[in-house]
Amino acid sequence: QVQLVESGGGLVQPGGSLRLSCAASGSIFNINSINAMGWYRQAPGKERELVATITITATSSTNYANGVEGRFTISRDNAKNTVYLQGNSLKPEDTAVYYCNAATKYRTRFWGQGTQVTVSS
Repeated sequence: QVQLVESGGGLVQPGGSLRLSCAASGSIFNINSINAMGWYRQAPGKERELVATITITATSSTNYANGVEGRFTISRDNAKNTVYLQGNSLKPEDTAVYYCNAATKYRTRFWGQGTQVTVSS
């Protein structure tokens, strides 16, 4: 299996910023099978939704959900098997548990435990 550990969540005031990290671990074979990673979020009473994804290939290809591009940026550090989510100009509506996801070429998906982001004054 692939293990995903998120970090960086916390309380931030509206208009503030946070950077979330997701570190992947496991066997070299399993780590090398990952071809895409992403961030999802789930707010209270709502379904889990996509925030952003990035391909784990020679070149990065990113995808953002409607309404987040320009405020959220996803990036990667393949040497560290880590992806990041930078959030700026955060709004109360961004409050949610943020989950890291990894997809493999074998069509399996793995999820982290989530990290809480609360945007409030």
